[in-house]
Amino acid sequence: MRHSELFTKTRREAPKGEVSKNAELLIRAGFINKEMAGVYSYLPLGLRVLNNVQNIIRKEMNGIGGQELLLTTLQDPEVWKKSGRWDDQVVDVWFKTTLASQSEIGLATTHEEPLTFALKNHIRSHKDLPFSVYQFQTKFRNELRAKSGLLRAREFIMKDLYSFSKNEEEHETFYEKAKEAYIRIFDRVGIGEQTYFTFASGGSFSKYSHEFQTVTSAGEDIIYVSKEKGIAINKEVYKDEVLKDLGVSKEELTEEKAVEVGNIFPLGTKFSDALGLMYKSENGEEKPTVMGSYGIGPGRLMGTVVEILSDEKGIVWPKNISPFDVHLLSLPGGIEEAEKLYEEIVASGKEVLFDDRDVSPGEKFADSDLIGIPNRIIVSEKTLAQGKIELVDRGSGEVKMVDKAEVGSALV
Repeated sequence: MRHSELFTKTRREAPKGEVSKNAELLIRAGFINKEMAGVYSYLPLGLRVLNNVQNIIRKEMNGIGGQELLLTTLQDPEVWKKSGRWDDQVVDVWFKTTLASQSEIGLATTHEEPLTFALKNHIRSHKDLPFSVYQFQTKFRNELRAKSGLLRAREFIMKDLYSFSKNEEEHETFYEKAKEAYIRIFDRVGIGEQTYFTFASGGSFSKYSHEFQTVTSAGEDIIYVSKEKGIAINKEVYKDEVLKDLGVSKEELTEEKAVEVGNIFPLGTKFSDALGLMYKSENGEEKPTVMGSYGIGPGRLMGTVVEILSDEKGIVWPKNISPFDVHLLSLPGGIEEAEKLYEEIVASGKEVLFDDRDVSPGEKFADSDLIGIPNRIIVSEKTLAQGKIELVDRGSGEVKMVDKAEVGSALV
């Protein structure tokens, strides 16, 4: 991609009305566009990052046997009434509308009910279990507070995976696999060190559910972290009996603000009972399917990375999710060599944003800092006179002067 052909423009000033760092920087850098409170469009740079995040998640979900599908956004009230969750007193974030026929429909907040109902056509025998399915699907939630950018939106993409097992033992085996896959995801997107496996309320399903909470001052949750054990406890279950159960003391815990970047949740047989998702056991007995739910918001994950890894100049993307591998800047006297280098790096298989614009070096540097691509290559008359190319690490600020012929091997 040539920067001169990129339609988006950077902005020097923060957008009015945005109080979150992630939204401010992502809008200024041209990654997203704010449509209204809690609703953001992904522009070309932002969509590249979002797709990179989703591909990491997809590989991990496929790795534990997940099968990808895509369910509908429009929801039939009759399915949700079976579980009792169509009632606004039970779920208070519904977006609902009336059709021309005067019948009512909703925009999905999650997908346990419709998926469970659909699988009645596919699960009949114990031989059909276990399995898991997942999707990347747009969800809609009428949040009262939508002031945290991508961290709390009214329209957002969620990766939701659902597991279906014959019994609790089979469910727990998959649950552990999902937990380990989530840990790998957060490591791969660059926030593993700040993210804790967190014990939270299991509601009516189990003693605990589990969240993955990332420590950041932008977070809306309070957790109590044991760095020694690498776990945390959500404030909602921060009680003496829970501490005893987990073998931790108040003295070893530190209170932190955090944002929930993922959750894994035992569902038991609540939805299979309500919607009749049964299977025949080996002895012919009808039994309800044991379920689990596992969620990650790729957009929220993207916003959390920005909150944690940005600096005073702009965004600092981890290599695994950066929109491009390399940001190539041509300064006065360096355009011809930069053109050659651009073709060479692209031919090597790396993706390059080439700043070929006729603007000042200061503007190019400022935009490069704001956009945050990890590898920056600077080609100028001064460096070429030495037979060198300048290579800058956006995160550490480390500068290397490398021979022109060695640029490819110097990129990691």
